[in-house]
Amino acid sequence: MAGKEATYEEICRDIKAKKFSPIYVLMGEEPYFIDRISELLLQCVLNESERDFNQIILYGADTKAVDIINAARRFPMMSEYQLVIVREAQLVANIDLLTNYAKNPLASTILVIEYKYKKLDGRKSLSAAVAKTGVLFDSKKIPDYKIEDYISSVLRERAFEADRKAAAMLSEYLGNDLSLLHQTLDKLRILVTDSPEKKITPELIEKNVGISKEYNNFELQRAIADKDVLKANRIARYFEQNPNSHPIQATLPVLFNYFSNLLIGYYSKDRSERGLMNALNLRFPIQVKDYQSGMRNYSAMKVFQAIHEIRMADARSKGIDVTSSMTQGEIMKELLYKIMH
Repeated sequence: MAGKEATYEEICRDIKAKKFSPIYVLMGEEPYFIDRISELLLQCVLNESERDFNQIILYGADTKAVDIINAARRFPMMSEYQLVIVREAQLVANIDLLTNYAKNPLASTILVIEYKYKKLDGRKSLSAAVAKTGVLFDSKKIPDYKIEDYISSVLRERAFEADRKAAAMLSEYLGNDLSLLHQTLDKLRILVTDSPEKKITPELIEKNVGISKEYNNFELQRAIADKDVLKANRIARYFEQNPNSHPIQATLPVLFNYFSNLLIGYYSKDRSERGLMNALNLRFPIQVKDYQSGMRNYSAMKVFQAIHEIRMADARSKGIDVTSSMTQGEIMKELLYKIMH
């Protein structure tokens, strides 16, 4: 593992196989992956009888770099390894003093540096030293537009599945808060464990998570693509009545992304199902249907106009247009009218 940029899956696979690195620096904006790797090391490195003497947890606010070095240079007692975890390491002053230790770490110590919400300066020697002798992992946020695919992949890994609408509902409702997302997926998986299909459905989500399967951004996008004015306005009215669950700032990026992709579709040489999937980086044929409907119902010029109107609506919703005193519900209704008429 040392000497290369490791993925989250590779790191977890090696830990489960007891292939440990002497030093792990877990850094970046996404705390979920950092927490999971640390938890896995806590589970796998030491057995319960070894932990009292060989497991040390330090906290950055109360720890100096020299304290980490001294702990790491200890030898384990009646165990092959000792495990030293430094939490909130971004608060440790002069953390670059660990460089000399990182260049020649003790084989019997597994040192874990949790450096959340920040990254080590790649120009400094500590990063280079860890990359050569241990694991330097950058935990990146998953972009909103990739969350649906992430949900599907997580469920597939556990021999479950969710149809596209179910994944879209969860993505819209939970966003890229991975801790909450995984808690919700675990809850849903338990509910369908005894089901022969092991499938997460919109009905299951509506009943157990509290997300409406009829009134969500996924259904609004489909109504707009189909130019179903009645359905689109019915959803907009529901959003207006439930502003905390469906703020306009969460809906406008969905519409902007849809019409931006629709424009790409218009300028694609191959507008077949396969051609659009490749052009728009879609994984499933069912995802193409909204774009095929959109190209039937909207001209390329109308798509340009829709993108402009979405940007104007975004400005109004943020108070940039000081001449407008419209509510979020009124902004959305006007936007739908301008797009669909």
